[in-house]
Parts: sequence; structure tokens; C-alpha cells
Amino acid sequence: MKAFILALDQGTTSSRAILFDQSGQIRAVAQKEFTQHYPQPGWVEHDPMEIWSTQAGVAAEVLSRAGISSQQIAAIGITNQRETTIVWERNTGKPIYPAIVWQDRRTADWCDQLRVEAGELIRQKTGLLPDAYFSATKIRWILDHVPDARKKAENGELAFGTIDSWLIWNFTRGRVHATDVTNASRTMLFNIHTGQWDPELLALLDIPQSLLPEVVASSGVVAETSGDVLTYPIPIAGIAGDQQAALFGQMCTEPGMVKNTYGTGCFVVMQTGSKPVQSQNRLLTTIAWEINGQLNYALEGSIFIGGAVVQWLRDGLQMIRSSSEIETLARQVPDTGGVYVVPAFTGLGAPHWNQQARGMIVGLTRGSTHAHIARAALESIAYQTYDVVRAMEADTGLSISEMRVDGGAAVNDLLMQFQANILNTQVVRPAIVETTAQGAAYLAGLAVGFWKDIETIRAQWKESKRFIPQMSEPVRTTNLQGWARALKAVRCWAE
Repeated sequence: MKAFILALDQGTTSSRAILFDQSGQIRAVAQKEFTQHYPQPGWVEHDPMEIWSTQAGVAAEVLSRAGISSQQIAAIGITNQRETTIVWERNTGKPIYPAIVWQDRRTADWCDQLRVEAGELIRQKTGLLPDAYFSATKIRWILDHVPDARKKAENGELAFGTIDSWLIWNFTRGRVHATDVTNASRTMLFNIHTGQWDPELLALLDIPQSLLPEVVASSGVVAETSGDVLTYPIPIAGIAGDQQAALFGQMCTEPGMVKNTYGTGCFVVMQTGSKPVQSQNRLLTTIAWEINGQLNYALEGSIFIGGAVVQWLRDGLQMIRSSSEIETLARQVPDTGGVYVVPAFTGLGAPHWNQQARGMIVGLTRGSTHAHIARAALESIAYQTYDVVRAMEADTGLSISEMRVDGGAAVNDLLMQFQANILNTQVVRPAIVETTAQGAAYLAGLAVGFWKDIETIRAQWKESKRFIPQMSEPVRTTNLQGWARALKAVRCWAE
């Protein structure tokens, strides 16, 4: 009777639960948004208790929507917003400070200093560039700014976790403190070659090892839920950070395959197989997953502001009432009329890595309208993706002929066509765009034998729409030159 896998998708703005059946189809979805806190410019926080309550709530809700009991769930897969950092008391389970979100920039100045002092050491061991994006400097900030935190940490009284660890801790009532290799690889404390927490990095950043969770495979039974939330113990058998989960959900299982997730940010990830590729073009080398004792690696370009630029048009400028209206507004004009939006609201991510950059709109004239700005905002997502894809091709020597896409903005046909045009590459949207949750479900299902093997899963992946490039070379060149000028303006402002 174990006919379903429950995927818990804990994202940056909402917690979701999705039920998948044996054919990989979605049977029910429940979702709840939670509060974003911005205590100071550049700071972003969440309430860890609200993350837990919303995630537990939708897990229960999705079962009632499907009309099934928890006894019918074969396993739970967890996928999560990565790098977001929580430190809590081991004996009470209470956080000692709000969750510091991946977008938070409070440690940017220290990271600039770290880059000079130990940038190459960090890159060699972790595949990452020192940046406020990753967990390590967030942990250190909490230890340095919360009264008695460092003393308690050194006494072994505190636990650190990314969101996956926090959910596992709460689902098991504090019995299990674990994370998987993909989330560990985003902390800036994990050696991606040895597969261990790195003592030299812990010493460099002054973080006690007693804080850290046990690191486990992405596919494998880690724990059973306590039975409080879902009434019946269920194995937690799959864990992966959201971008690695999406890479697996898109069945990018062969080296050279690429996916882009258009979420709050955009994350272009290329599977590189069993050997890590050290980037020469300021991309990140990261762990794709560990299955059956085999580590797979990936190259990743992280774009901080993707779909969030549409949320800004909605909430900040109030140009649209809902995100779905952006395509209609942007289609009112044939092009941007020379307007470019660079949405560097929290700095520029890969491959530029400029923490001081801020957003800018350039090329405005008296003829510029809401529609031009809306179209330029959409196109900015595609241009940022272009920069990352070209860096990937330079690092690997591979020419990318196809990019698989998912995430909220992937349903926007105007954006997907422009993406194909500007990349001069085919863009493929799958039948199920919930590939992040699907990837977590697949990892969990593999671990408990719900699906026999990766080949069985690969047969379930279906294409929904393919976007073929339709832009002439001169137009593409002109557009890209304009984007390069807009980036130059942003860099000048940052200086």
C-alpha cells in the first residue's frame, strides 16, 4: 500500500509539500508562504519556527488533500533553500537567532578580506569563492554577536544546520542532526575532495566542529519521523539542496547536461561526472549528489536575482498586480527600446562576483514605458544566464546545445524564447516543472526501492515544449553589447 513519495520543498519564500506516485506524476500539492524580514539594508532573515510550522503544516495538509494516510507514504525526500543558516540549542531545540538567509550580505566586507587572505585555499578545498552567500561567515557572525553563543558552542550546547538539518531535527524530535553532501558543500567548511568537514577551514573561520551535523549521502535512509506530525513513522530517505535536486529531477545524469532553475534567483548547473572541474571563470565547483557511495560533481553559476526582479516590479514598483501579468505587459512592446535593467539588488553573482554592485536601469528616454521596463526586467534574467553559460563552456570546452529549464519563471514563454535567442541554444521545458521537489522524491524513492534504478526514472522524464533560437546574429550581438555596457555602468557605480 506504500504508493506515494512525499517531497518537502522548503524554499526561500514558501514551504511546499508535493505527493508523487510511482509514475512520477504529482497527485497533490500544498503550499504556504512565510514572512521575509529585512532588519537592515542588505540583511535578510526568516523565523526558523515559522519555517518549521509551515513545512509541517503543508506536509499534513497534502495528505488530507489527497485523501490518504501517512501509512501509504514509502519515504520522504527533503529539498531546501541552501546556505540559509540556523543555530539552535541542543537541549531545547530553540533557535538562538533568526535564520540568516542565503541572500543576506552582512558579512560581505569580511568576505572581501577573506578572499585576499585565503581565497585560493578556500577555493581549492570547497570549490567556492569566499562570499557572504555561503553559510560559514553567517555562523561566525551569530557566534560573535549573540551573547554567550561562542561559549555555548565551545561547550557543545549548540547545533548549526542548513534548512534540511533543521527539518530533520524537528521531524525526529532532536534524535538526528544530519545534512547531506550537497548542502554541506555549500557551507564553505566542507572539503569536496575528501567528503569531510575540513579542520583547517574550521580553524580559519573559528567555528567549533561540535556545532556541525553528520554528513550523509543524498539518497539513503537517514532517519524516521517521530510520528508526531504525520501520525506514523516515515523514513527520511532523500536530501538535496534545491539546485542539486532540480539537476537530478531534470535527469541531467550525464556529464555536460545543463539545467537552469528560474526561481527567486537563477541557478545554472552542469553535471560534470565523478571528477570536480576547477573553474577558471569564477563559477563554483560543487557536489551534485552522492548515490550508492559515488560522488558526482557539478559546475554552478548562481544568479542572485532571477524571478525576484518580477516580485520587485509587483511589490516595490507596483507595476503589476500578480507575477503572471508580467508577460502580457512585456508583450505590449516589440523590444525594450534600448532599456536595460541590471537587478543587482544584493550584488552580482556568478561570474562577476561583485558584492558592492546595486541595481540599475539604464537607457531610459521620454518614450520609455512600464512595458519597456517590464520587458527589460525579464530579459535581464536571460542575459545573466547567458554570462554563466558562456563561462561554463569556457571551463569545460563543451558547447551546450540544450538547456533544460524549470522553476516559476520557466512557464513564461516570452522569457524562454528570448533565452533561446540570446544563447543561440535550444531551451527545453519538461512536462513537470516541479523538478526540485521531483528530484528529492526520486532520491528518496531510489533509497527505499520505490523506483528500481535511475534508468526507470529517466524513462519518466517528458518534454513539454522546446524553444528554438529565432534571432539574427547582428541583433543578438547588438543586444549583448548593450548588456555589457549596462554591466559596466553598474561596476562604475559600485566603485
